[in-house]
Amino acid sequence: MIERAPAKLNLALHVRARREDGYHELETLFAFVEFGDEVTVEPADRDSFTVTGPFAGGLAGEGDNLVTRAAAAFVRRFGGCPHAITLDKRLPVASGIGGGSADAAATLRALGRLHGVADEAMFEIADALGSDVPACLFGRTAIGRGRGERLEPVAGMPGTPVLLVNPGVAVSTAEVFRRWDGVDRGALAGDPRAGRNDLEAPARAIAPVIGEVLQLLDAQPGVTLARMSGSGATCFALCDTPDACAAAAQALARPGWWVQPTRLSA
Repeated sequence: MIERAPAKLNLALHVRARREDGYHELETLFAFVEFGDEVTVEPADRDSFTVTGPFAGGLAGEGDNLVTRAAAAFVRRFGGCPHAITLDKRLPVASGIGGGSADAAATLRALGRLHGVADEAMFEIADALGSDVPACLFGRTAIGRGRGERLEPVAGMPGTPVLLVNPGVAVSTAEVFRRWDGVDRGALAGDPRAGRNDLEAPARAIAPVIGEVLQLLDAQPGVTLARMSGSGATCFALCDTPDACAAAAQALARPGWWVQPTRLSA
């Protein structure tokens, strides 16, 4: 079973409050793009996990990660044989676009297809794995509330050209949330362009190069929205045409930067 693990974007991310359980109360607009990782799962004599792809090195030596946790949780809940899992890692690690969460969700979908378990039956497992995993399992444009796990599907903008840019830095999600100033700047609006990412300021304080990326994206012709995704450091630009997206990709090419044109999916 081969499953795509598309990158997740937070078109807007409003942090409303700190919670007593250590999490934060969020309102976010999740969207997904066509580009991402790929997970292959097949029955085997014994469990194994292999990482390939351009960002495999970011997971080198990890015996425990969201993919293996997802597989173990699935087997505990639904049973099944040992599995050989291969992750083709095409997304940068710790970059705010849900790579690990998308990989876990793709693993659950692949195992579900293999063993006849519907996606709807796996949301409890997804929720226990991480705040973004339910949205990645759902895989469609949605408003997320709570930690992000309470999902309300909304109309997306499929086919919209998107440019993803990561300046080659990994940012700690926990540290970014720790530095949030605690100010509630208001609820999520219907139009993502009217929203914001409340984690951008603390992320820029940790990695100032994020500000450079956003400034460059804002300056490109045909860019309709430029924003950081999640806790960073990946930024994105929605473009009005594929040509504008391609031109922006060329303009932002820098040594050590990851620049990937793609499109929004459903």
